[in-house]
Amino acid sequence: MIVIDAQGLAAARPNRPLFGNLSITVSSGDRIGIVGLNGCGKSTLLRILTGQMQPDAGQVRTGRNARIGVLSQNPVLPLGTVRDAASVDVETWRAEAALSRLGMGNMLDARTDRLSGGEAKRVALASLLCREWDALVLDEPTNHLDLDAIAYLEDTLAALPFGLLLVTHDRHVLDRVTTKVLELDRGHAYIHEPRGIDAGSGYAAYLAARIEREENAAAAEQVRRNAARRELAWLRRGAPARSTKPKARVDAAKNLIARRTDAPARQGDIGLDLGTTRLGTKGVELANVCFTWPGHTSPTVADCTLTLEPGDRIGIVGPNGAGKSTLLDLVAGRVEPATGTITRGSTVKIGYYDQLGRDLDPTRRVRDAVIGDKGDPSVEDLNLMRSFWFDGDSQFAPIGTLSGGERRRLQLLLTLVEQPNVLLLDEPTNDLDLDTLRALEDHLETWPGIVVVVSHDRTFLDLTVDEVLALGGDGNVRRVRGGVAGWLAERSNQTKSATTTTAAATTGATKPAKTQKPNVAPSTLRRQIGEAERAMTKAQAEAERLTAELAGAGSDHQKLARLGEELGRANEALGSAESRWLELAAEAENAGLDIA
Repeated sequence: MIVIDAQGLAAARPNRPLFGNLSITVSSGDRIGIVGLNGCGKSTLLRILTGQMQPDAGQVRTGRNARIGVLSQNPVLPLGTVRDAASVDVETWRAEAALSRLGMGNMLDARTDRLSGGEAKRVALASLLCREWDALVLDEPTNHLDLDAIAYLEDTLAALPFGLLLVTHDRHVLDRVTTKVLELDRGHAYIHEPRGIDAGSGYAAYLAARIEREENAAAAEQVRRNAARRELAWLRRGAPARSTKPKARVDAAKNLIARRTDAPARQGDIGLDLGTTRLGTKGVELANVCFTWPGHTSPTVADCTLTLEPGDRIGIVGPNGAGKSTLLDLVAGRVEPATGTITRGSTVKIGYYDQLGRDLDPTRRVRDAVIGDKGDPSVEDLNLMRSFWFDGDSQFAPIGTLSGGERRRLQLLLTLVEQPNVLLLDEPTNDLDLDTLRALEDHLETWPGIVVVVSHDRTFLDLTVDEVLALGGDGNVRRVRGGVAGWLAERSNQTKSATTTTAAATTGATKPAKTQKPNVAPSTLRRQIGEAERAMTKAQAEAERLTAELAGAGSDHQKLARLGEELGRANEALGSAESRWLELAAEAENAGLDIA
């Protein structure tokens, strides 16, 4: 079923085209990721496709009675409680389960008009994920999610039987979820999808095609340069000869010299080598630091001792609200500890790239924010803005006209231009495009200072940090063996342990004081338990088989839809088998029957 069909779309900002002649079709089973540089028009395209704005050219058609769920960057929730907002047109228990998995389980009764932007987005996402659609359109759904919630979102999106259109910069999600990738690059649109049985994800196809395009562009540019050199030599063969040359040939030669083919894609072009203030042998030391926010009874950071030395690459992970940003604030000196001491070396210069960003004047121009009070920009200032892809008219653009991602890129520029030697990055991957993220990763690889990163982006952490600290929400800060993967494994084991403990507690609470006889003979009960175990094993194997087949189904929409439905039925069968086994096990335990 075709859910969205768009043909010949075009859109532009003042003095700047975004894309033109763009066509895309979203059918049931499609899982399409949209990537591109900040400001290239990704969110604009989503708004056009969902009817929130009209294109400058082209048209959009939707399937008859198509149900399309939309998550915008700044969703608006109905007034009321979080529970009520998420459970519109859906069973309350489903909404509560989704809210819990997205980190909002402790805020079910909170008022929606008192939520932060990130909290409101999680509520809106939960409401979408527990309902049935013909297609979902999600704009940056991983922003403001912790690692547990992102893992849940990945699993959910990967098993969707309906269409998906997704803007995200989380490479792990793109690789796990997408069957196609739409790339927007300097006004052009490219569709990438895997070819062959072992071609991988849509994201993998995008990377392969982009590499090929860059190589072709580089080869074409080299051919142009060689031809230009020959034409330049021809033009310089002396005045007498030049006066008799055909004017058309002269004009063609000049155009060839002046013209340049489209530059290769921007990956790696961003100029982040801005220098750094020298850092001495002493960095930042925290000794027995405790901090509690006003109105809270338990400490956010408790008895933390931490030494940051030159060359350290530290990642900080933990669920939302655990105190990760507070720890960065303590290191930066934005807040003071209640007890303990924090000492900073005499040469320490801190650069803090936080979630909120700088307080930028929306009426101020980009170049004025960069040059500050210096008056006229220097050559270095101009080169710096161009290297961050603020070139031409975009240097004179008011900050208020920039996209969210462009503002984040400007904030990164303003942080690095001050040449810090201790760099604190709080959720740096939110809203930054893939090119900027790769360039930042390359920059940090050889950067001589201290880096402390709070992030829920597994790929970014894997590539930039050497050590991981975990906060669990109880104030404790501890080192984690095995990095991000080790921490996720810990979290998974804790969840399983908690589930087992809860089941045991429930069984214990209902266990009678005296052993009761089972309703059936012990031999019959053992047989039923054996049948339930075999049913669980069979259902588990079927679910695993369908999951693997779904991952390798490529872009066959009908097959994806069929497999999604079969997987849903298999998971239901597995849940029923598990429930049956638990009932029988409880009955056997109540009767004192050994079922081992």
